[in-house]
Amino acid sequence: MPPTQNLQINSQRLWDTIMETAQFGATAKGGICRLTLTDLDRKVRDWFRQKCEAFGCTVSVDEVGNMFARRPGRNNALSPIAMGSHLDTQPTGGKFDGVLGVLGALEALRTLHETGYETNAPIEIVNWTNEEGSRFAPAMLASGVFAGVFTPDYAYGRTDRDGKTFGDELTRIGYRGPEKAGSRTFSAMFELHIEQGPILEDEQKMIGIVQGVQGMRWYEVTVTGQEAHTGATPMRLRKNALVGAARMVERIEAIALEHAPEAVGAVGLIENKPNSRNVVPGEVFFTVDFRHPDDKVLDVMEQKLRASLADILTAAKLTYEEKRIWDSPAVKFAPELIDCVRAGTQKAGFKSRDMISGAGHDAAYVARVAPTTMIFVPCAGGISHNEAESTSFDECAAGAQVLLNAVLEFDRRLG
Repeated sequence: MPPTQNLQINSQRLWDTIMETAQFGATAKGGICRLTLTDLDRKVRDWFRQKCEAFGCTVSVDEVGNMFARRPGRNNALSPIAMGSHLDTQPTGGKFDGVLGVLGALEALRTLHETGYETNAPIEIVNWTNEEGSRFAPAMLASGVFAGVFTPDYAYGRTDRDGKTFGDELTRIGYRGPEKAGSRTFSAMFELHIEQGPILEDEQKMIGIVQGVQGMRWYEVTVTGQEAHTGATPMRLRKNALVGAARMVERIEAIALEHAPEAVGAVGLIENKPNSRNVVPGEVFFTVDFRHPDDKVLDVMEQKLRASLADILTAAKLTYEEKRIWDSPAVKFAPELIDCVRAGTQKAGFKSRDMISGAGHDAAYVARVAPTTMIFVPCAGGISHNEAESTSFDECAAGAQVLLNAVLEFDRRLG
């Protein structure tokens, strides 16, 4: 068995692979639009399968489209060590969010293959389906099914804004696999990801050793008023749904600020009907995203949201419907895996800092059923979910190297 300190990923090959997959859904501004279960998602999935099979991996797909590429180990009775993330993007996504975690894992496995390094346990790369939640809410849907948070039928029934269902689209692109979701076990799961925030860059640290993920809750609200002619209806007699929604947007911002600096909150999606210039809006649909590391604080924020809806919208002579559609509690990652990441970072010689993830990731759900942790690398300006998202050649290479080091450290401890 070659000594682990001699195993170095191929930085140029990793970068070239990232740029190659960026062509699946490339946008004019240099980003990617590759929504889950579209034809472009199918193309990048086919590409991923072919690359993994080319160096001897066996690729399996489960009933919600999660992909698992396995390289055998010396003791295949051991549960595999998993690495991975997701290949779907936001409508105006960047080249690195999720993608780096899958392709960094691919590069790590290629390095093991070309050096002939035999691990104790099998190693798997995972591509989780619908992490982003931009087409089918909620986010992290298929890793949630894998972890028992959602049922397959719940996932199949999720619809996009055009009324197409997750189940039908999964079948259409040919990735509704035979394997029962969650039927396989992991001895560990490592997820490499860009930070999606500005901390590492600001502190000039290369690696974020992630301790856990903050709690997240999503809500959907429909405000109903009355459509009316803007020229013929007096102001005092209007039931303007958009005015009520606008007041709520401002109140949601205030709720988050009341619990700053750790709390965040936003309205990210609004649909105004009938959206005509001379019609008083009769219905507005909007979403709310609240996040905080403490679930008890999220409880308080939720109470304030519901009280504000009742106060503000009733006063504006409006009715409304509200529902919480997603609740991802705060997560603490496995100390033994965090220790492996720390060892892998030190071995590679990079500066690091401990941190909590502000964004949601598949690792948050997988942590319910397997020891899990994450590795962060910087992104320019902390910008993500944006075509301008940028992570450097060296940062991508550093993340993949620490990923490989951490996996090998954990595998050594298994042996």
